[in-house]
Amino acid sequence: MKNESAFWQRCLERGEQLLAPQPRSHTETYRHELKYLITPAELTVLRNTLAPLMQLDQGHEYLIRSLYFDTINDDALEEKIAGVGNRKKYRIRIYNFSDRVIKLECKSKYGDLISKQSVSIPRELADQLIAGDPEGLQRMRHPLLHDVYREMKTRLLRPVVIVDYVREAYIHPAEEVRITFDKQIRTGLYQTDMFNPNIPTYPVFDDPVEVLEVKYDEFLPSYLQAILSGVTAQRSAVSKYTWCRRYENKEF
Repeated sequence: MKNESAFWQRCLERGEQLLAPQPRSHTETYRHELKYLITPAELTVLRNTLAPLMQLDQGHEYLIRSLYFDTINDDALEEKIAGVGNRKKYRIRIYNFSDRVIKLECKSKYGDLISKQSVSIPRELADQLIAGDPEGLQRMRHPLLHDVYREMKTRLLRPVVIVDYVREAYIHPAEEVRITFDKQIRTGLYQTDMFNPNIPTYPVFDDPVEVLEVKYDEFLPSYLQAILSGVTAQRSAVSKYTWCRRYENKEF
């Protein structure tokens, strides 16, 4: 726990210097996504195997804080629990507690495929959306901003939970593969003040568990298939958003 606290403090202190991951196009195509719940020991083995084969994104791990939005009826949460095949989640995301890069995103799932739309927004607009005011979106031309405006006006989309974790990402640009380890996953239960680094957060899992995600376009290279075949954990439909609302007496 001491090392974990020290890392989060370093993120806070260096937040203005650390870079966020390179932005992607808001028209990103559909990709495959595999998820696993793994132990810290399995993470260490996989890291040692992947390090010579892939590039560590940004050269270091970084902290991600996302503020997820849901409708007044918690449609995104209920659809995930029910296993609805086609669904969307909206969020605002920042890195290393800094507001230098603020992303408004929509993650869509279509069966086994995912797609993400993302657009940078200023702090002022982010504060308005967090306060439940979508009027600033009317002047914007980006289609994602129009979608969020419509959702907030017609389905009462509003912020519901903060999700924090440390990400260690490996990329292979030539093969369009991205493997991430999400660690120290915590929930800011009933918190929406995402720019405040001092809000109380709580561990999501009772036992030491990390989330392994593998994203790729059409084909997963055979050598990566072989590496992943050594993962003893079964594939999981784990959702960090869903898990971070586990303390709200929802039926999972």
